[in-house]
This record gives sequence, structure tokens and C-alpha cells, in this order.
Amino acid sequence: MSVSRSERRPRGELNRVLVIDDEADIRELIDLTLARMGLAAECAGSVAEAKALLAASSFQLCLTDMRLPDGEGLEIVRYIGEHHPSLPVAVITAWGSAENAVAALKAGAFDYLAKPVGLEQLRALVRSALRLPSESGQSDELRALTGDSPSMQQVREMIEKMARSQAPIYISGESGSGKELAARLIHARSARSSGPFVPVNCGAIPENLMESEFFGYRKGAFTGADGDRDGFFQAANGGTLFLDEVADLPLAMQVKLLRAIQEKRVRKVGNVTEEPVDLRIICATHRNLRECVDQGKFRQDLYYRLNVIELRMPPLRERMEDIAPLVDSILNKLCGAAHPRLSASAIKALQLYSFPGNVRELENILERATALCGGDEIGPEDLHLEPEEVGGGGGDGQGRGSESLDEYLNRLERHAILEALQQTEGNRTAAARLLGVTFRSLRYRLERLGIE
Repeated sequence: MSVSRSERRPRGELNRVLVIDDEADIRELIDLTLARMGLAAECAGSVAEAKALLAASSFQLCLTDMRLPDGEGLEIVRYIGEHHPSLPVAVITAWGSAENAVAALKAGAFDYLAKPVGLEQLRALVRSALRLPSESGQSDELRALTGDSPSMQQVREMIEKMARSQAPIYISGESGSGKELAARLIHARSARSSGPFVPVNCGAIPENLMESEFFGYRKGAFTGADGDRDGFFQAANGGTLFLDEVADLPLAMQVKLLRAIQEKRVRKVGNVTEEPVDLRIICATHRNLRECVDQGKFRQDLYYRLNVIELRMPPLRERMEDIAPLVDSILNKLCGAAHPRLSASAIKALQLYSFPGNVRELENILERATALCGGDEIGPEDLHLEPEEVGGGGGDGQGRGSESLDEYLNRLERHAILEALQQTEGNRTAAARLLGVTFRSLRYRLERLGIE
């Protein structure tokens, strides 16, 4: 077994790192770098040696090459995920092997390094990994995502898991469904929580300014550049860069963004050298990014690089059971504890509304209602919902509104299933009988619609 000289160092309270690579010089380089950071390393040259060390000792971080004499680094990633789920593992890939990096991140890797290994990037990765928060308990911040519907419980669980990775995340969902809030919560729960969170609306930047806004510029690079300036990438260094409405990026900028993400280096406009950046990318859009790829409006290679893990934020019409707690939370924020309450008929009116603007629209409706109502109770008339909108796409399933046919049918099906489950107190067999379908058919529909 190939074990490094670091075993001879006194352990004390040192964090221990498992390094797996079949090249002795790479192991030595990483070992020396870790030693200077005050960390103890143990090295293995194969999958078998690595598994033996994992069985015999505990580690706080694992670094593994993708190609090993007796297997692949992905085997190590999956083995650790199954047997040591709290151990962050990062992979070392050949230069330019974006596909390998994406595959490793999808398999559960914390992050990746490209060969030749840059020491500055290695140190940044190690520091991020060893700051990972414990999985025990949910943060109070997650309660900012109000609601206990099955879909929101699933969102909170996904955020907890995503926070422990460095993989790029794509958040899909309609406008107003809480995509930026989810991104902020992922950042707050991650090892990068002490770093900056930099939100960028990609659709609000003029195309001729995009490169300088994203990557910065040197003095004299163009007319008006009277000093050096950092871009969004440098501003987010050590933290998270949130690219909202990423589908609005022009194709020319998509090429530059892809290179910056893959190489973890950016070049300021007017500069001849690149500088390393250490950040995590989270992107979001209300558009269907897969359709944008099919239409030639979004690069396929960038899509696969950004969409390593997807988080879908459900529209409000799919979780009408969250209306009441959302109303209470929003009114508390608007008026404090002594806020007016909604009558039962007002709550019912909201539950029958389609909410094309989602939670953001609900906030606007309640803010208007609190300003206009004359007493301590808000009635349906204070909500000022258009008559044709009530029941026009909400819980009773009447009216398609602006939904696509698939969205409309899925909503109808979801509403019928949730109603049957409520009537049968969660008994799926009884619910299937009530709906006139087989139990297997109901189970398939529950999985397809994401109902737990």
C-alpha cells in the first residue's frame, strides 16, 4: 500500500485528507501543499488501496484522480456517497475534460480540480471543503420558504443536499416562485456562507457591456475606462455568483462564460493574463432552458455545464395548501404581529385564484388589501381579484389561463389526487379506488407529479 510520509507526523487535532492518485509526483505535490496548510494526508495509488484506508481510518476530505489502475474515480465518489456520506470528495480531472467533471459532480462530488493542479485552486478547494456545515438539523433560514406542502418539503430537502456540494445548480420555475430566495438559502447553508452572494440579472445588462461587467476591465481598455475595475466574477470570489435569467445571455457571451466556468479563470478586458477565481455558479430562468437549446438560442455545452443539479421551484397553484401560512407570514412582514386577518371567504378566494405571478403576486395583493381594507378583517372584496380570475386556474381546475396544455392537465390531475388523498387521510389504496385507477397507476402519477 502506498502511504505517504505524512503518517509519521503527529496527528493531534489535524484534519486528515485522503489523496488518491497513481502518479507519485502528484501525490507528493498535494501532500506538501496540505502539510503547509497544517493538514495530515494519507495517499493511495488505486481504488483498492483507497477503500482499505477508508475502512481503517476517518477523513475530513478525499481528493481522487479520475483514472486509476484498477478503476475510475467515479467508483470512489459513489463508494464514499454510499458508505461515508458526510465525507466531501473532490475529483482531479485531465485538463479540458468538462464531461468528466460534470459526471463526477452529478455522482455526488463536492468539487473538481483540473490537471495540472493549480496550488491556489487546490488550497481554495480544501478550505471550502473543511468549512462544510454539519447535516444535523435544518437551518431556521429554510423556514423562509413558507409552506409544508409535499413540494416545499422536497425543496427544503434538496437545498440541504445542494448546500454540501460545489456543483453548479440550475433553478427552474416561473417568475415570482422564489428562485433567488432558494439560491440565497443554498449559499447561506454552504461552506461559502461567509463569502459574498452576488446576484446578476443577465437580461438587464446591455450586450456591449457584458464582458466588462462579468470579468472587469483594465484602465484604458476602452473609452471611459479611467481605472481598473473588477467584474461580477471577482466580486463573487470566495462566494456564490447567482445568474438570474441566464437564458437571456447572447451566444457570444455564453462562450466566454463556459470557458470561465470550466477553467475557473477570467481575463479582464484589456488584460493579457488570466486570474483564478473561486466561486460557485447558481443560475435560474423562468424560461425552459432545454427548449432554448433545441431552438439554438442557448449553447448545449453550457447547458450541461450549468445544469449539473436542477432544483424546480413549484408554482403557487401547485401548492394551494400553503396559501394560509403564506398569508400569515406576508402579513406579519407587512404589518407586524397586529396585522388584519383574512376572512374564510377571502382565503377561499385566494385558493381559487390561478396566481400567474406566484408568491410575488400574492405579496402585492395583500399589500394592496391592507392599504384599502377599512377594518381588522380583509374580505374577498378587499383583494380586488378580477371575477373571471377567481376559479380561473386555481384549485378547482377551471380555466387554463396562460398555462400550456401539459401544465393545465398536470394541475387538474394534481388537484384531483391531493383531494382524494385528503379525503382518505393519506391512504393511497383508498385514494386509488376513489379516483377509479389502480394502485400502481396512482403510484406512477404520484412519482411523475412529485407528490410525496
